[in-house]
Amino acid sequence: MDRRSDKRERIIDAAIAVFAENGFQASRVSDVAKRAGVADGTIYLYFRNKEDLLLSVFEQKMDMLLVGLEQALSGVDDPREQIRAFARFHLGQVRDNREAAEVLQVELRQSNKFLKEYRPEKLWAYLAVFARIVRDGQARGLFLPDVDPFVAMWSFFGAMDELAVQWVLARKAPRFPLEHAADQIAGMFVRGMSVGAPGGPDASVQSINLSEGT
Repeated sequence: MDRRSDKRERIIDAAIAVFAENGFQASRVSDVAKRAGVADGTIYLYFRNKEDLLLSVFEQKMDMLLVGLEQALSGVDDPREQIRAFARFHLGQVRDNREAAEVLQVELRQSNKFLKEYRPEKLWAYLAVFARIVRDGQARGLFLPDVDPFVAMWSFFGAMDELAVQWVLARKAPRFPLEHAADQIAGMFVRGMSVGAPGGPDASVQSINLSEGT
């Protein structure tokens, strides 16, 4: 990695830490610069403003998620098991990268540019993997033919996204186990889409009490 790329990575890592600690709105570019160990003006050599920095965090993390997801699915042939692998990978990333998860799950939603102007094409590519799994399952006769892959992928992501938000916000109470949540989500979607008798991943795990998660 060249020095310019290394400095950019340091700034992004610093931004994640600062945004998670202070909140996006309360954070200043100077806070990020201080955490990264660079001059304030250096930030603007790489990013136009604080909003651009936040979106760059999103872009970088989505690149990593896309690569990681394909690796997690590699060697898994059964579409039903692929759904479980997807859920476990996604929520595992939330668990293992708490600060980044807090920025993406909570602080990103504070950006008007992200909500109103930005086209999250990398997120769409990530969700398209689930749509691909659904279509493959339908082609094999495993999933009901009337399941809409577009609706299914957004429903699947919505379930994981909301649980991730609840986990991130669980500051005072013990966080619920995300690996169990992943199996529960996978089991519900597989059973809901399957042809014939319910099947797919075994989701007989402990129930999750979200009422104490915030």
